[in-house]
Amino acid sequence: MRLSPLASRAWLLVLAASLAAVAGPARAAYIVTFSQVGPDVVASGSGTIDIDGLTLIDSGLTVPQVAPAFATEATGAAGTVDEYSEVSGPLSFGPGGFTDATTGTDDLVGIEASIGPGLILVPTGYVSGAPLSGTATYAGQTIASLGLTPGSYVYSFGSGANADTFTINIGAVPEPASLALLGAAVLGFGAVYRRCHTA
Repeated sequence: MRLSPLASRAWLLVLAASLAAVAGPARAAYIVTFSQVGPDVVASGSGTIDIDGLTLIDSGLTVPQVAPAFATEATGAAGTVDEYSEVSGPLSFGPGGFTDATTGTDDLVGIEASIGPGLILVPTGYVSGAPLSGTATYAGQTIASLGLTPGSYVYSFGSGANADTFTINIGAVPEPASLALLGAAVLGFGAVYRRCHTA
Protein backbone atom coordinates (compact mmCIF):
# COMPACT_ATOMS: atom_id res chain seq x y z
CA MET A 1 0.00 0.00 0.00
CA ARG A 2 1.36 3.42 -0.97
CA LEU A 3 0.58 6.43 1.21
CA SER A 4 -1.16 9.31 -0.52
CA PRO A 5 0.43 12.78 -0.23
CA LEU A 6 -2.30 13.70 2.27
CA ALA A 7 -1.60 10.62 4.41
CA SER A 8 2.15 11.29 4.25
CA ARG A 9 1.58 14.83 5.53
CA ALA A 10 -0.67 13.48 8.29
CA TRP A 11 2.12 11.10 9.40
CA LEU A 12 4.59 13.99 9.49
CA LEU A 13 2.18 16.09 11.59
CA VAL A 14 1.69 13.23 14.04
CA LEU A 15 5.47 12.78 14.24
CA ALA A 16 6.03 16.50 14.87
CA ALA A 17 3.32 16.61 17.55
CA SER A 18 4.82 13.55 19.27
CA LEU A 19 8.29 15.11 19.26
CA ALA A 20 6.96 18.35 20.74
CA ALA A 21 5.03 16.52 23.46
CA VAL A 22 7.97 14.35 24.49
CA ALA A 23 10.72 16.95 24.06
CA GLY A 24 9.03 19.51 26.32
CA PRO A 25 10.01 18.04 29.70
CA ALA A 26 13.62 17.47 28.54
CA ARG A 27 14.03 21.27 28.45
CA ALA A 28 12.91 21.73 32.06
CA ALA A 29 16.49 22.15 33.32
CA TYR A 30 18.49 25.33 32.71
CA ILE A 31 20.69 25.39 29.60
CA VAL A 32 23.23 28.04 28.55
CA THR A 33 24.64 27.98 25.02
CA PHE A 34 27.73 29.95 23.98
CA SER A 35 27.72 30.73 20.24
CA GLN A 36 29.91 32.74 17.90
CA VAL A 37 27.66 35.39 16.36
CA GLY A 38 29.68 37.41 13.86
CA PRO A 39 32.48 39.19 15.75
CA ASP A 40 30.92 38.50 19.17
CA VAL A 41 30.21 35.59 21.49
CA VAL A 42 26.65 35.41 22.77
CA ALA A 43 25.60 33.27 25.73
CA SER A 44 21.88 32.50 25.81
CA GLY A 45 20.26 30.78 28.78
CA SER A 46 16.74 29.50 29.36
CA GLY A 47 14.78 26.96 31.38
CA THR A 48 13.83 26.51 35.00
CA ILE A 49 15.72 25.75 38.20
CA ASP A 50 14.50 23.70 41.15
CA ILE A 51 15.92 25.24 44.33
CA ASP A 52 13.68 23.26 46.71
CA GLY A 53 15.85 21.45 49.23
CA LEU A 54 18.95 23.56 48.49
CA THR A 55 20.65 25.68 51.14
CA LEU A 56 20.66 29.46 50.73
CA ILE A 57 24.28 30.53 51.33
CA ASP A 58 24.31 34.25 50.56
CA SER A 59 22.88 37.07 48.45
CA GLY A 60 24.79 39.73 46.58
CA LEU A 61 25.47 41.75 43.45
CA THR A 62 26.70 39.86 40.37
CA VAL A 63 27.52 40.86 36.80
CA PRO A 64 27.25 38.72 33.66
CA GLN A 65 30.63 37.07 33.20
CA VAL A 66 32.47 33.87 32.39
CA ALA A 67 35.55 32.22 33.90
CA PRO A 68 35.94 28.78 32.30
CA ALA A 69 38.96 27.79 34.40
CA PHE A 70 36.86 28.28 37.53
CA ALA A 71 33.62 26.74 36.19
CA THR A 72 31.93 30.11 36.61
CA GLU A 73 29.28 31.60 34.35
CA ALA A 74 26.53 34.20 34.78
CA THR A 75 24.10 35.23 32.08
CA GLY A 76 21.59 38.10 32.28
CA ALA A 77 21.50 41.74 33.36
CA ALA A 78 23.68 42.77 36.32
CA GLY A 79 21.80 42.60 39.60
CA THR A 80 21.42 40.77 42.89
CA VAL A 81 21.27 37.01 43.16
CA ASP A 82 20.62 34.38 45.80
CA GLU A 83 23.37 31.74 46.02
CA TYR A 84 22.40 28.14 46.75
CA SER A 85 24.58 25.06 47.30
CA GLU A 86 25.46 22.27 46.55
CA VAL A 87 26.35 21.87 42.88
CA SER A 88 28.57 19.15 41.44
CA GLY A 89 30.08 18.76 38.00
CA PRO A 90 33.18 19.59 35.91
CA LEU A 91 35.65 21.88 37.67
CA SER A 92 36.30 23.83 34.45
CA PHE A 93 35.00 24.19 30.90
CA GLY A 94 38.16 25.69 29.43
CA PRO A 95 41.39 27.48 30.45
CA GLY A 96 40.07 31.07 30.30
CA GLY A 97 40.11 33.52 33.20
CA PHE A 98 37.44 36.03 34.23
CA THR A 99 35.83 38.13 31.49
CA ASP A 100 32.89 40.45 32.14
CA ALA A 101 30.21 40.52 29.47
CA THR A 102 29.82 43.72 27.44
CA THR A 103 26.05 43.60 27.94
CA GLY A 104 23.50 41.33 29.58
CA THR A 105 19.72 41.11 29.35
CA ASP A 106 16.85 39.69 31.43
CA ASP A 107 17.20 37.18 34.29
CA LEU A 108 20.61 36.87 35.97
CA VAL A 109 21.38 33.17 36.42
CA GLY A 110 24.71 31.46 36.91
CA ILE A 111 26.93 28.82 38.39
CA GLU A 112 30.18 28.75 40.40
CA ALA A 113 31.26 25.14 40.56
CA SER A 114 35.01 25.01 41.19
CA ILE A 115 35.14 26.25 44.80
CA GLY A 116 33.70 24.52 47.85
CA PRO A 117 30.37 22.78 47.38
CA GLY A 118 29.58 24.73 44.20
CA LEU A 119 26.84 27.33 43.90
CA ILE A 120 23.82 27.98 41.70
CA LEU A 121 22.88 31.65 41.29
CA VAL A 122 19.29 32.77 40.73
CA PRO A 123 17.60 36.20 40.82
CA THR A 124 16.90 37.35 44.39
CA GLY A 125 13.50 36.09 45.49
CA TYR A 126 13.30 33.51 42.69
CA VAL A 127 10.39 31.05 43.01
CA SER A 128 11.48 27.48 42.36
CA GLY A 129 10.45 26.21 38.93
CA ALA A 130 9.57 29.60 37.44
CA PRO A 131 10.78 30.17 33.85
CA LEU A 132 14.07 32.00 33.40
CA SER A 133 15.89 33.41 30.39
CA GLY A 134 18.79 35.75 29.79
CA THR A 135 21.69 36.62 27.52
CA ALA A 136 25.25 37.89 27.81
CA THR A 137 27.20 39.35 24.90
CA TYR A 138 31.01 39.40 24.76
CA ALA A 139 31.76 41.97 22.05
CA GLY A 140 34.84 41.43 19.91
CA GLN A 141 35.52 38.01 21.45
CA THR A 142 35.70 34.48 20.09
CA ILE A 143 35.11 31.13 21.76
CA ALA A 144 38.90 30.68 21.77
CA SER A 145 39.74 34.16 23.10
CA LEU A 146 37.40 33.60 26.06
CA GLY A 147 39.24 30.34 26.77
CA LEU A 148 36.12 28.22 26.28
CA THR A 149 36.56 24.58 25.27
CA PRO A 150 33.77 23.40 22.93
CA GLY A 151 31.58 20.69 24.41
CA SER A 152 28.69 20.08 26.77
CA TYR A 153 29.15 20.42 30.55
CA VAL A 154 26.44 19.22 32.93
CA TYR A 155 26.13 20.30 36.58
CA SER A 156 23.80 18.56 39.02
CA PHE A 157 22.10 19.70 42.21
CA GLY A 158 19.20 18.69 44.42
CA SER A 159 18.04 15.12 44.99
CA GLY A 160 15.05 12.87 44.51
CA ALA A 161 12.05 14.65 43.04
CA ASN A 162 13.99 17.95 43.25
CA ALA A 163 17.05 16.76 41.30
CA ASP A 164 17.94 19.21 38.53
CA THR A 165 20.72 20.14 36.11
CA PHE A 166 22.44 23.21 34.71
CA THR A 167 24.06 22.58 31.31
CA ILE A 168 26.64 24.71 29.52
CA ASN A 169 26.92 24.09 25.79
CA ILE A 170 29.88 25.67 24.04
CA GLY A 171 29.66 25.83 20.26
CA ALA A 172 27.08 23.85 18.29
CA VAL A 173 26.37 21.05 20.77
CA PRO A 174 22.97 19.34 20.38
CA GLU A 175 21.20 18.19 23.53
CA PRO A 176 21.69 14.42 24.04
CA ALA A 177 17.99 13.89 24.83
CA SER A 178 16.96 15.66 21.65
CA LEU A 179 19.42 13.65 19.58
CA ALA A 180 18.14 10.35 20.93
CA LEU A 181 14.55 11.43 20.46
CA LEU A 182 15.15 12.60 16.92
CA GLY A 183 16.98 9.38 16.05
CA ALA A 184 14.15 7.23 17.40
CA ALA A 185 11.56 9.28 15.54
CA VAL A 186 13.45 9.04 12.24
CA LEU A 187 13.89 5.27 12.63
CA GLY A 188 10.21 4.83 13.49
CA PHE A 189 9.04 6.95 10.58
CA GLY A 190 11.41 5.12 8.24
CA ALA A 191 10.01 1.74 9.32
CA VAL A 192 6.42 2.90 8.76
CA TYR A 193 7.35 4.45 5.40
CA ARG A 194 9.05 1.23 4.21
CA ARG A 195 6.14 -0.92 5.40
CA CYS A 196 3.60 1.26 3.56
CA HIS A 197 5.63 1.37 0.35
CA THR A 198 6.50 -2.32 0.16
CA ALA A 199 3.01 -3.64 0.89
